[in-house]
Amino acid sequence: MAVRLPPLNALRAFEVAARHLSFKRAAEELSVTPTAVSHQIRGLEEDLGVPLFRRLTRALELTPEGEAMLPRLREAMGAIAESVEAVRAMRPLSRLSVVAPPSFASRWLVPRLQRFAELHPQVELHLASATKAIDGRDAAGLGIEPLTARAEGGQLWIRFGTGTYPGYRCELLLEPEYTAVCSPALLRAKIPLRQPSDLRRHCLIHDDTVPDTRERPTWAEWLQAAGVTAVRADAGLHFSDSGLAIAAALDGLGVALVSKPLVAAEVAAGRLVVPFGISLRRRFAYYIVTPQAVAPRAHVAAFRDWLLDEARRDAIRLADAQAALAH
Repeated sequence: MAVRLPPLNALRAFEVAARHLSFKRAAEELSVTPTAVSHQIRGLEEDLGVPLFRRLTRALELTPEGEAMLPRLREAMGAIAESVEAVRAMRPLSRLSVVAPPSFASRWLVPRLQRFAELHPQVELHLASATKAIDGRDAAGLGIEPLTARAEGGQLWIRFGTGTYPGYRCELLLEPEYTAVCSPALLRAKIPLRQPSDLRRHCLIHDDTVPDTRERPTWAEWLQAAGVTAVRADAGLHFSDSGLAIAAALDGLGVALVSKPLVAAEVAAGRLVVPFGISLRRRFAYYIVTPQAVAPRAHVAAFRDWLLDEARRDAIRLADAQAALAH
């Protein structure tokens, strides 16, 4: 003969309340109100025909009936949880291929991927870094093989460029500003670095990653914006990779002109500082680019939404770090 069981929600409420001996703490764990927990317990007691708790003035105590039911119920709840997780583990993974510029992938994306993995363990991420994810002078498009609605998996690009890619869904991720950064050790060194004109006595570090020189910010422009004329703008160290330029700044080799998003973590941690509040903007920005056929898929949308949330968090952290430096 089949046994009529009480509602699972009521049994769960009893197990949590019995563990905490508190309706309030049980409500917090279950994300409901204490009144809702009390109603669930009351209904369970009426269903069973016995009291499960003694309701004292400022405490709860289990009755003998409650103490008798709790161990086996806790064991059953654990078995249910294990069964559910086992089934979830059997779900096929959703493969997502992502292509990003090398420096962006290594400095911005990879250090935070653990957070995405924890939120979306069902997504099997395949990340590739490629310079072709940066628009060039003669770039005619993304060079992505078109995907149909029946294509396996998804494909998402983080593209650094103009944001004009016909046939693809395109969303602005980061609109970088370029600013001067250096090791905090330079600010404490004997050679002063208190105003932009002091750069004449420091090594300028150049980031030549963007192949189109028309879209590449230069020290000449930055110095002009700062009103400085007595500094040789083309002198110093030149790197064809943003990561190398940032590494040189971290090592105290000089002052680098780089994209703020790529150094947000270092600035927030105090490993790099922004000595002057002068920034440059360019037309190029970071865009999330997906073929229209795969853009609506759940795992693609999850990664896109997560990227946008991380970008918003970064903007807040960078603003806080710069405000702290100003004070």
